[in-house]
Amino acid sequence: MTSTERIRWLDECRRLRGNYRVERSLGAPHRLIAGVDEAGRGPLAGPVVAASVIMPMGCMIPGLNDCKKLTRAGRGRVYPVIVRKAVSVGVAGADPKAIDEIGIRDATHSAMREAVDRLLLSPEAVIVDGTEVIPGLNLQQYPLIRGDQKSNSVAAASIVAKVVRDRIMCCFDEIYPEFSFCTNVGYGTRVHRCALRDYGPTPLHRISFLGNFDARQIDLFSRRR
Repeated sequence: MTSTERIRWLDECRRLRGNYRVERSLGAPHRLIAGVDEAGRGPLAGPVVAASVIMPMGCMIPGLNDCKKLTRAGRGRVYPVIVRKAVSVGVAGADPKAIDEIGIRDATHSAMREAVDRLLLSPEAVIVDGTEVIPGLNLQQYPLIRGDQKSNSVAAASIVAKVVRDRIMCCFDEIYPEFSFCTNVGYGTRVHRCALRDYGPTPLHRISFLGNFDARQIDLFSRRR
């Protein structure tokens, strides 16, 4: 390791140690603290996916950060390390139908509750990315603005949620190749919007997000499922 590489590694270690401050303030490692985050609130298509992760206190995973600060390849490298080293991981989602029926906010909260419930070990508290607590979750909750940048547990949850959701969308890319879901993962890119114009929405689309598109056009693709 060169001197420059050593300095970078030490800087990364300091950053990761600092990002356990919130967990330490809540009593970890004597208490199980889970980080909770979601992926996919804004796309036109696909589920919203939530993850809950309990990290071992002091666990150092180089590159662990807010998923939005990592490339797809970077997330792909960190994801299996998180899954291997985490005390427990829970993942859940809400499909487009649920999003249309109850709204994205309630659908996200539902996915978050289920992700926490799916942990093999019940946490004593959760750190939630953002400003809101999760309704109906009977645990101590600590909303943390930019939590995915300040807490390693939340950062791990953000990566798990994002990777799982991206993989789901890539599977649907094989069914609906016109929409390039593996590339845009459901967001409203030019290619995606042009496909909506030409083919209409699929069963994977959130009709409540589409505005002027006619929901009846969904029949065009429903026969291909």
